[in-house]
Amino acid sequence: MSTPGQPVDARALVQQAIEALRKGDPATGRDRFQQVIASGVADASVWLGLALALRGTNDKEGSLVAIEQALKLEPRNIRARVMKADHYAEMGDARAASAFYASVVRAAPPPEQLPPELRNEVARAEVMSRRYAADYEVFLRDRLSGLAFADDSAFAQSLDLMLGKKQIYLQQPKHFYFPGLPQTQFYDRAQFPWLDAVEAATDAIRAELLEVMKDHAAFTPYLESRADRPFQDVHGMLDNPDWSAFYLWKNGEPVADNIARCPNTMAALAGAPLARIKGRTPSVLFSLLRPGAVIPPHHGFVNTRLICHLPLIVPEGCAFRVGNDTRPWREGKAWLFDDTIEHEAWNRSNETRVILLFDVWRPELSDEERALVATMFEAIDAYGGGGGEWSV
Repeated sequence: MSTPGQPVDARALVQQAIEALRKGDPATGRDRFQQVIASGVADASVWLGLALALRGTNDKEGSLVAIEQALKLEPRNIRARVMKADHYAEMGDARAASAFYASVVRAAPPPEQLPPELRNEVARAEVMSRRYAADYEVFLRDRLSGLAFADDSAFAQSLDLMLGKKQIYLQQPKHFYFPGLPQTQFYDRAQFPWLDAVEAATDAIRAELLEVMKDHAAFTPYLESRADRPFQDVHGMLDNPDWSAFYLWKNGEPVADNIARCPNTMAALAGAPLARIKGRTPSVLFSLLRPGAVIPPHHGFVNTRLICHLPLIVPEGCAFRVGNDTRPWREGKAWLFDDTIEHEAWNRSNETRVILLFDVWRPELSDEERALVATMFEAIDAYGGGGGEWSV
């Protein structure tokens, strides 16, 4: 210890405090840490040492004050957050404890970047965070159990979002955004009675597909590079035959030879409200995903249309995610989704997956709005003499 008039040896005092704690003497440790603090040279670690010493003397409120002082100096200090969470857990304040354990999980770097002494603390915070989240969900759902709402209702989805079981995904079109349209991932099948005819023709469409597949040169990579357009291959799918297409309509133009090979397919789409913009859309194609292929998360170009899938050949291990909703394809069961919401697909089988894919107008757009959008894009494409096609 120092005598009056002598400077404080903070390092020595801290070492004495640590040794005292190791020997089970929290009172001496408290006194030494307080001497360092009184000298005005305390950092966050000193305050945390004091907090431990005060806990050892059963001064829980004093310990909390010391932890808060440490957080004032280092707001993202992981050990301080864990200690504060532990304090509230011991006091029975589940909401406060849960909030601080969750903040540790969010703030902590990957385990390999943590010092060894913190890895177990962060792992324990993760366990506690999950435990509190599970208890909270059980409590909340029990309180709501007397209310009537469907599992797939908007309220049920909002509950999942609030509980962190799902995250929010919004439209992020790459090229054109039409405001005010609902943020719907997969649409309710009942909204589209014209799909009945499409699904009813599944066998006939599949038969035409199988004939096409006998021609190994019929399918070409879905994403193809162009000399007159810059294209950053962020997905690893550019010119990649793992994701291939056989077009009946491409960029708003019929592919006559291919249509001639698939008359039943086109007949089944007679009642579909195909999105028609000259030089742009519709696109109607057989989309092929080879064994082991993955289409990484991405967004579509415009939110004025929906994409329809009719699954035709679907081995086990194939699935599709839009936003926070993941579904397996089922042969003959069509769905429509908003491709401007992040989506991805995978084929984890040893066989090829093929679907019929086409785009239709969003049902919320009036005929007048559809005409305005179509005219706008035609005007855009008239500028500079270049085509403006996009990928589905």
